[in-house]
Amino acid sequence: MMKTFTEERPFGTLLTAMVTPFHEDGSVDFDSAVDLAKRLVDAGNDGLVLNGTTGESPTTHAPEKAELITAIVEAVGDRAHVIAGAGSNDTDHAVRMAEQAQEAGADGLLVVTPYYSRPSQRGIVAHTEAIADSTDLPVMLYDVPGRTGVRYSADTYEQLAAHSKIVAVKDATGDVAAAAELIARTDLAWYCGDDALYLPFLSVGAVGIVSVVAHVAAPELVRVEEHFSAGRNTDATHTAAQLLPLINAIMGTGAGTVMAKAALQHLGHIKNDALRLPQVRATETEIAVVHAALEAHGLLSAAASQ
Repeated sequence: MMKTFTEERPFGTLLTAMVTPFHEDGSVDFDSAVDLAKRLVDAGNDGLVLNGTTGESPTTHAPEKAELITAIVEAVGDRAHVIAGAGSNDTDHAVRMAEQAQEAGADGLLVVTPYYSRPSQRGIVAHTEAIADSTDLPVMLYDVPGRTGVRYSADTYEQLAAHSKIVAVKDATGDVAAAAELIARTDLAWYCGDDALYLPFLSVGAVGIVSVVAHVAAPELVRVEEHFSAGRNTDATHTAAQLLPLINAIMGTGAGTVMAKAALQHLGHIKNDALRLPQVRATETEIAVVHAALEAHGLLSAAASQ
């Protein structure tokens, strides 16, 4: 598989928001990260998002972020789009992350709305344009008001869509109706940011997904889009419904990073489920839920046979 850039899908179709594996001492396990990236691309991902929330970006540092991008680009950059998180509520900090991501070889940037400080819409536009202007890389906006406390307005979307480097959105608002209107009002490529809502977002014009559950279920998510694009709506609905127990097990608690690492460790895809505080490992009860979902989905038996 070779990566391709199109106006409709500037970052591919299926992108995993990838975890950052750690050694037990808390240092980044770059070898495991490379192995995981290769596994994800082999499974059907044509994009990877590094140094995002799922990658524990609040607790990884600039040299680690850059080294991770370099390693993943070297490993799979000819087959998948490598998107780097460049989100902060400090614009200067976000600009530095963007510049370092470009130097490390990233194909694009994921830029979240500034969190906690709750800037005005004019402030959001100025912040985002400053980041977009700082490199030659295309930008995917990230709208996740549940984490940031602020949401892009429709007018802000239109202003940002006029910027030549801002080409896409990861929409984690859960608002399918608003997405339908905004897709019609802008030329931005819309990516679903909520695994459980992938099919509804496709139905209103989304072109792909930035997923957490794709760590373990990439082939099924590929099939959802393929069925939908081919007009096999019953098959698309059936495949999406089959994924819901797995999605609920990994994303239902709101701790996607924690549960994704628990699932990956359970399957033997990473060496351990180490995290950096304030994230903590899944409890035995949570692991049991993940185990049951993986088993019901046939993933444990598939891993055992490999």
